[in-house]
Amino acid sequence: MKPSTMNLDDFVTSFGGVYEHSPWIASQTWQVCADKTQLDTPHGLAAALANTSNAADTKTKLQLIRAHPDLAGKAAISGKLTRESAGEQKGAGLDQCTPEQFAHFTWLNASYRQKFGFPFIIAVKGHDIGSILQAFEARLCHYPGQEMAEALRQIDRIAGYRIEEIFT
Repeated sequence: MKPSTMNLDDFVTSFGGVYEHSPWIASQTWQVCADKTQLDTPHGLAAALANTSNAADTKTKLQLIRAHPDLAGKAAISGKLTRESAGEQKGAGLDQCTPEQFAHFTWLNASYRQKFGFPFIIAVKGHDIGSILQAFEARLCHYPGQEMAEALRQIDRIAGYRIEEIFT
């Protein structure tokens, strides 16, 4: 079914998980989109959803960022990741961390959260454990505003990948 022909409930059911624990983005997008045919392509839908998330106030953007789990963190170990996050982390090999790598992720997650107040976010598609750790370490040097902007860019990339998967 084309997104433009869906009602609000069906649209949110189909695309509410594109942004982690944030179905409000799909709901608001559907409600404000005057030309719903733009939602019928992966690119158009991704752009419309990103416009909604980017238009949010700072407090809401922080809530969006904080809705994401730590990479290779407690939620992954306890099986509490969303289906999408679990698949993405597994695809990057994060479920196969050595004890040393896991300890390094644990330290990086804690350091990052202490500095920025939210979890490190990276679109893991196309990455492996080594490149994720490298990006993690590099981004710890960012300023808070710079890192918040990067986290939001990564969230939009994740959403784009999830939309592509839904459409295929």
